[in-house]
This record gives sequence, structure tokens and C-alpha cells, in this order.
Amino acid sequence: MSMAKLQTEYIDLGDLRMAYHQTGSGRVLLLLHGNSGSKHNFKDYQLKHFPMFQTIALDSRGHGQSQSQDEQLTYLQLSQDVIHFCEARGIQQANVIGYSDGGNIAILLAHQAPQMFPHLVAISPNYLVSGTTESTLRLFVRIIKFLTFLGKIGFNVKKPLLRFDLMMHDIGISEEELQSIRTDITILYAENDMIKEAHIQRLAELIPRSSLHKVKGCTHLTILNNQEAIGIIKSYFLG
Repeated sequence: MSMAKLQTEYIDLGDLRMAYHQTGSGRVLLLLHGNSGSKHNFKDYQLKHFPMFQTIALDSRGHGQSQSQDEQLTYLQLSQDVIHFCEARGIQQANVIGYSDGGNIAILLAHQAPQMFPHLVAISPNYLVSGTTESTLRLFVRIIKFLTFLGKIGFNVKKPLLRFDLMMHDIGISEEELQSIRTDITILYAENDMIKEAHIQRLAELIPRSSLHKVKGCTHLTILNNQEAIGIIKSYFLG
């Protein structure tokens, strides 16, 4: 199946013109990409793996083809954008798959609007910056310094700087708030992840109705299209 089957649509949400791909019919399944990704990351999910749902892959604020003028990106804002999208579209309930930063957004959605999002999958999330491995954080700092240098010599690096700065902040939820979540959440992470295993295990311990799955033979960057991971997600939603 070709990408031509996924047409980019737009919806105006106040200060954000959000881009998205929508296909299929039935129950709504929202797809939330990771930092510096886009709705295109979920092409196979929409066309191959989850045709039994009405799948909607969003471009987060500051990402993809979505349009906004931002001085900062926050996880709270990104999660509110998803809620505003559902309200604008008249979507009363939706399942969610969030990958990486999209997984962080999914956790916030579970806390903020549990009645709207009854079942969520969070793939390799982290609720604290310190949950990211030290080597990855050092890489982020180097990238931020390089982007800042490029900005000083005239390159337009505002959006990538905002995106990398986002990953240097906690998502904005306390352990007490995580313990208060009553939504059903399945958490997946890679055997070789850029999120610390102990951190993801702690997150799963805090959320009462969560299940945790370690996916062998993949990394943070490859887990999204790993066949075992897709199988776990299918079992969760269809089992």
C-alpha cells in the first residue's frame, strides 16, 4: 500500500493548526509520535497493522506539518492539544498508542482525561529527565550546543531547538499523581533502550492498572516497528 492512501488533513485549534492522517472506521485509535518524529512514523500501523480501527496519526505542536508559533514546548501543552483535537472532532473516547515522547503524552492523558482515553499504550516513556541514560543526555546537550551555534550564524534552528529542549524537562506529573491514575495502561520498552530499565519499572509500579513488557532484540529507535511489540499491542487492544 502506498503513502498516497494517507492524505494530510488539518484542523484549527486556536493557536495551532494541527496536521493529521486519518484512515479506517470503527473505534478511534490515536497515534502519537516521538520527539522530532511525525505522523509518517505510523504509516504501517495505519495501513497494515491496525486496519480494524479508525486510526488518526497526529503531528504534535512543533513537529511535522502542524503549524504554530511557539517560544517553548511543554508536555502539558502537547497533551492539551490532543484533548482539544478530540473535543473539536467530537471524539468522546479514543484508544492511544504513544511512542517515546508520545508515550509521555499518553501518560498525561491518562491523568487528565481518563474518561476520554480508557486504554493506552506507552512505548518507552520517561516521566523524569533523569530516567534517560546519561550517555543519551550528553548527546542531547551536544546537539543543543551545535544547534545554538548554527542559530548564531544564521540558520533557522528554532523548531529543532525547542524539540530538544523539551527532552531536557520532566513531563510534569508527580509520583502521587501517577499513583492516582485509574486508566488501563500497557507499557513497552526495548531491551536496549535510551530510557533506564529501572526508571520504566518504577513508572509501571506507580501506575496501579499498568502492565509492563520488555521487548527483546530492539532499541529505542527500532521498537516501534518491532514485530513482537506490535503483537503485544494487538493482543492488548484486541484480546
